Amino acid sequence: MRRIAALALLAAVLPAGVSANDSYVCPGNGDDLHQLRIYEINPDNRDAFHARFQDHALRIMDRHGFEVVDMWESDTGDKLEFVYVLSWPDRQAMESSWERFLADQEWIDIKQASAASGVLVRASNGQPLERVSYSPACASS
Repeated sequence: MRRIAALALLAAVLPAGVSANDSYVCPGNGDDLHQLRIYEINPDNRDAFHARFQDHALRIMDRHGFEVVDMWESDTGDKLEFVYVLSWPDRQAMESSWERFLADQEWIDIKQASAASGVLVRASNGQPLERVSYSPACASS
C-alpha cells in the first residue's frame, strides 16, 4: 500500500512524460551532449604536454569530429590539471569519434615520440555530462 501511495505522489509531482529516473535530466539534454575531460599533468613535462595538445591533438581531434568548447588549466599546488569540455551531437558520435582518434596512426606515433620526454599525463578522466532540468541553459533550450 505504501508503494502505491509513493508512486501516486511521484506521479503527481513529476511533469507529464517524465519518469522518476530522468526527472532531473533536461528534456533533449539541451542541444548537445557535453563531455568533461580532466588530465593530471606531470608538472615537469607541462610544456611538452601543452605543445603536444596544441600542435597535434587538437588538429587530429578536429579531423575526427571533435568540437572543443573550452579549455582550462588548474594548478592547486598539489595537482596540475588540464580540463576541457567537448560537445557532441549524441553518445554514439562521442564513442565512435574517440575510437577513431585513439586508433589514428598519426596520434599513436605522436604519443610514442612524446614518451621520450617522460610521463606527460599522470591520470585522465572523461565523462559525459547530462544537463539537469533546473539548469539555466535547459530553460533557454
